[in-house]
Amino acid sequence: MTSLELRQINKNYGTYHALRGIDLSVEEGEFIVMVGPSGCGKSTLLKTIAGLEGITSGQILINGRDVSREEPGDRGIAMVFQSYALYPHMTVAENMGFGLRMAKRPKAEIDAAVARAARILRITDQLEKRPKQLSGGQRQRVAIGRAITRSPDVFLFDEPLSNLDAALRTQMRVELSSLHSELGATMVYVTHDQVEAMTMASRIVVLNQGVIEQVGSPLELYRNPENLFVAGFLGAPRMNFLSVTVDEVSGRQVRVSAPGLAPTVVELSDPAALHKGTNLTLGVRPENISVVTDGAGSGAVNGIVRLVEHLGRETILYVDAGDLRTVASESGTGNITVQLSYVAPFKADQPVALKLDAAELYLFAPDAGRTISARKAIIDK
Repeated sequence: MTSLELRQINKNYGTYHALRGIDLSVEEGEFIVMVGPSGCGKSTLLKTIAGLEGITSGQILINGRDVSREEPGDRGIAMVFQSYALYPHMTVAENMGFGLRMAKRPKAEIDAAVARAARILRITDQLEKRPKQLSGGQRQRVAIGRAITRSPDVFLFDEPLSNLDAALRTQMRVELSSLHSELGATMVYVTHDQVEAMTMASRIVVLNQGVIEQVGSPLELYRNPENLFVAGFLGAPRMNFLSVTVDEVSGRQVRVSAPGLAPTVVELSDPAALHKGTNLTLGVRPENISVVTDGAGSGAVNGIVRLVEHLGRETILYVDAGDLRTVASESGTGNITVQLSYVAPFKADQPVALKLDAAELYLFAPDAGRTISARKAIIDK
């Protein structure tokens, strides 16, 4: 059953087109995470669902009911904000039951709802405290508890963990995922943190400049990005993008090369209308590059280590590949990022030979950067 449906949502601020024909269908019980760069429209879209922002055109349906022009309190939603938005003069219990009191629900019903939410969130012993007596994580639990007590059709989260430290964010990610499993509720979550998106989402919605670039499961988007933007946005460290030229096309295979990169064969998704001399972008994720003893053969790159990051369980190398042009660099040349899943004794200014994994290469066409390489297998089905 469809819990939330967005049909051709447009939002204008004067001449600025913030949302451009957004279509999205969310099934009951899904955990949808919306990500994208600053200014992409993800928070604006969440606020239009909540009714905090009006839409210029389109329809918003919750459980099949058109709520596009309804007030926020009438939409059957509950929203959790980044800033917690708790009343400082009220106790935890009073904050959590505030929405029900405003709806003039019976006291017994309010008390039961607050007790249930407190039990789920493990804050039963905090009910008589005021917000100033709580830690950041406890305040966020209270804000989530206030949403739970309303038993909404859709939960909306606007970057709720961004004010917490790294360790607490990790803990809260686990707790929110457990909460979703326990409630079986529909949740729409906005974040700038792709780790949150990859670990919590049923599906990720990637937005850019007011449009949806791609929707899919975390591994689907990571393994099968539809274009260069999605490929570069998901992944940390980000994917390496190299400027290459077509040498030869044979059926579903294309051979590309570049100064500093040995001729490399990539499998195409379909026979493409490529010609010798066509300029393309080659993508390879840092974890799909290995350090080898012999810098020759297909997919070989030679370079100099410029920076090493020793992160305990892994090592990140930033390698200057000389004449090899990286797409993201304003100067035309730049570093290749290599992620090794072990402690590696490399040092700055050390020569290294690299090998790109031929089975893990992506090719992007010049037109809008669409992906033209063969799709990678995914394991989350």
